[in-house]
Amino acid sequence: MTVQLSQKERMLLQDQKKHEEVCVSKYNTYAQQAQDPNLQQLFSDYAQNEQQHLDTINQILAGQVPQITQNAGQGQQNPGLYLKGSNNPQDAGLCSDMLMTEKYVSNTYDTAIFESKDSNIRQVLNHIQKEEQEHGEGIFNYMKNSGMY
Repeated sequence: MTVQLSQKERMLLQDQKKHEEVCVSKYNTYAQQAQDPNLQQLFSDYAQNEQQHLDTINQILAGQVPQITQNAGQGQQNPGLYLKGSNNPQDAGLCSDMLMTEKYVSNTYDTAIFESKDSNIRQVLNHIQKEEQEHGEGIFNYMKNSGMY
């Protein structure tokens, strides 16, 4: 199925594309900088999810309506809930930055969802936003369990 995007939809999706590129970059960088192996893995997993989001946005920008697929780690309820690390100041800073980033990115999806005329695209964007919120929840849970929050 192909879709013709309005100028406004295209502009909003270009913004989301940039946001996803930043998330992929930050998660990959922070996975290398994190001290705790659990946090390294959490960030690596989220980097892969964010890359899938980026690929999905690129498909929409190309006029395609992607199928909604569940991520490989989707079976895990409340990601980060059982992860516990040390209260390392460097890791705490990385987590705080990514939590703020996820809050912002999730919020910006609201506008893109409401401004999309195609209900299938709205569903795809809503699915991505839900995963962004799950990333935020995972980071929050990790921080809480590690005494950072």
